[in-house]
Amino acid sequence: MNIEIINIGDELLIGQVVNTNASWMALELNKVGLNVNKVTIISDNAREIEDSINLALKYSDCVLITGGLGPTKDDITKITLANMFESTLVENEKALENIKRIFSQRGYVLSETNRKQALMPEKSLYIENLVGTAAGMCFEKDNKLIISMPGVPFEMKQMMCLHVIPLLLKHYKPMAIYHKTIITQGIGESFLSDLIEDFEDSLPKHIRLAYLPSANMLRLRLSARGEDDKKTKDELKKEVEKLLPLIDKYFIGFDETDLSQILAKKLKENKLTIASAESCTGGNIAHIITSNAGASEYYKGSIIAYSNEVKINILGVDPKSIEEYGAVSQEVAQQMALGAVQRLGVDYAMATTGIAGPDGGSQEKPVGTVWVAVANKKGEVIAKKSNFASNRTNFIDRTSNEALAMLIRFI
Repeated sequence: MNIEIINIGDELLIGQVVNTNASWMALELNKVGLNVNKVTIISDNAREIEDSINLALKYSDCVLITGGLGPTKDDITKITLANMFESTLVENEKALENIKRIFSQRGYVLSETNRKQALMPEKSLYIENLVGTAAGMCFEKDNKLIISMPGVPFEMKQMMCLHVIPLLLKHYKPMAIYHKTIITQGIGESFLSDLIEDFEDSLPKHIRLAYLPSANMLRLRLSARGEDDKKTKDELKKEVEKLLPLIDKYFIGFDETDLSQILAKKLKENKLTIASAESCTGGNIAHIITSNAGASEYYKGSIIAYSNEVKINILGVDPKSIEEYGAVSQEVAQQMALGAVQRLGVDYAMATTGIAGPDGGSQEKPVGTVWVAVANKKGEVIAKKSNFASNRTNFIDRTSNEALAMLIRFI
């Protein structure tokens, strides 16, 4: 069976609000074997809502809608659905009691505007909202469900988990859906595609491969769908086992959102500590690492050595090296990494020094040139030169991922 998600809101179309609802909903639905075949974003317009639902019902078995259920005049989803299904709006006792409960808890006086939120299409199934005043509603047409939920993310999520997903699982037969994401680094999308072309061409029709590139990193996602749970899972596992030897040189890990999570697992397992010395990345590596809960267990800190003075006085970089080779050089990057290990007393450290641009480049060292080094407390150190010519943000992201990947491999 297929589900289409329709997210309603002018704020989504003008870019004022990022549509996180669709990605979260699709992820949760896939977990229980319910397939999403399409996501549509539309404005708060009755004709758009009606046309989108009717079109969705031609190609999907279920339509999940978010948005437009608030108390203000621009929220028109409820009245539009009532008109579509030729249903009169009547005051729902359960909805009214829920609104009264929430207003009482918050110390608010119930206004007439908010009381109107208890009006529900009489032909719909009421869906409780324990954390908000906008109730959900479910309609059925030709054995297909049309479910409308609030657009506020925490209200929608609570309603999905407690009511909507159980309702869907009673009405539809779930299928086996499994995904496996393989993270690679150090190879571009087209080159990797050429490398695994024969593998990709030989995949069974029910297993699909997707390329998900990001800053100096590439995810390969294998997705398998089938009727038999064990068979589908086993088939996906076999294809992953076929793929890994082909990409061994570039393989970093599985499933994690970013490289810092892979690094965190490795550090925790081996009880290792790390630090960073950052020039051109300006603390971005520190930010990425400390975005993970529990980072204090293995991450000791960072020295933002943006100036040569800090490189020399804090990290112990030899001023002669800067004078002879320049701040953006193998020698300086290696000394920065070794200095971070020594100054911060860690097992491993990584260092970055480069030219983020748009100014500051030369013929010998153009904008985008960067040296990344990793070192350990034994005094072992390696460095790599790259050119990530783009804009500053992309340069910083790509350099940060380069450093994390190098450290993962170095450890």
